[in-house]
Amino acid sequence: MISFNVPPYVGREKEYINEAIDSHKICGDGAFTKKCSKWFEDRTGTSKCLLATSGSTALDMAAMLTEVGPGDEVILPSFTFVSTANSFVARGASLVFVDIRPDTQNIDEKLIENAITDKTKVIAPVHYAGVGCEMDTIMDIAKKHGLLVVEDAAQGVMSEYKGRALGSIADYGCYSFHETKNYSMGEGGALLIRDEEKVDRAEIIREKGTDRSKFLKGVIDKYTWVDMGSSFLPSELNAAYLYAQLEEADTIYNDRMASWDAYYELLSPLAQQGVIELPVIPEECKHNAHMFYIKTKDIQERSALAKFLKDNGILAVFHYVPLHSAPAGSKFGRFCGEDRYTTNTFERLLRLPMYYGLGLNNVEFIADKIREFYKK
Repeated sequence: MISFNVPPYVGREKEYINEAIDSHKICGDGAFTKKCSKWFEDRTGTSKCLLATSGSTALDMAAMLTEVGPGDEVILPSFTFVSTANSFVARGASLVFVDIRPDTQNIDEKLIENAITDKTKVIAPVHYAGVGCEMDTIMDIAKKHGLLVVEDAAQGVMSEYKGRALGSIADYGCYSFHETKNYSMGEGGALLIRDEEKVDRAEIIREKGTDRSKFLKGVIDKYTWVDMGSSFLPSELNAAYLYAQLEEADTIYNDRMASWDAYYELLSPLAQQGVIELPVIPEECKHNAHMFYIKTKDIQERSALAKFLKDNGILAVFHYVPLHSAPAGSKFGRFCGEDRYTTNTFERLLRLPMYYGLGLNNVEFIADKIREFYKK
């Protein structure tokens, strides 16, 4: 069976985990956490990177920093994972879903302004498949209306929009290092903070609402509870696992891109015949080969293709039941405008196996089976 995903492993993870154990410092913010944070700060140009226990808790911190609460509204796509919504719902905010673009599956930037009300406080674009949203337009809208922007860049590590790292463009950006992501620590994430003056409060929130980070820096002689917060620090063992992959980030990137490019080349004839649709990468975007998907004619065809692939030892999956159609979506939010593409995309999109070390032989086999399905 060709798995849909295999967590990345480059070879030094166990060595670094043992180093963390031998250091007798396995709670958060040890040597490996600092190395990971600096790596992201250097690669993205952001003011501060704070590792978190998941992409979800990175979003939780971002939501706290925006100070959304009851009576506020957050604009986001419905075609996303529940974490994007949960973090704002947990603060008491209401959700306003807008439709996505049919090419990138990202939030349609042209629909955002129509969804803004006097209650709107935050726009939360999601960079689907590591392909950047139209951030210049989104940031211009936010500036015009005095709104904050939180980038859900869970899938966007090593991706760029007009030369800028995804996650570093808005007020806050959030990464995920779940085992399904390009770079993994099992469970983990990171919060990127663009503006330096917002770092102090972020560190307080991350340290259970205390100013402990200032104490550790020698700025104060004792620390105490000064704000709301929680324990968002990941274990050093997780950070050690992640850092081994960050050292080989370009190797992982190149390997995944080779698989992505092979998929695209091998399946292009079917797309040219109008049988399937392939991913679209806008000229201003550099993606990271986080996923390769195809779009079929309809949900029946997708289901038949997924079954055919599974019967041939290939696991392909679909995802993202639109949030506005879920029970919690109707409870905590509303859809603004017409759902032209969100549900349609959910019903037709099929993700193919994609992971570090997949190999061209497997890609060729998968593409052959897809062609075989359509010949029938």
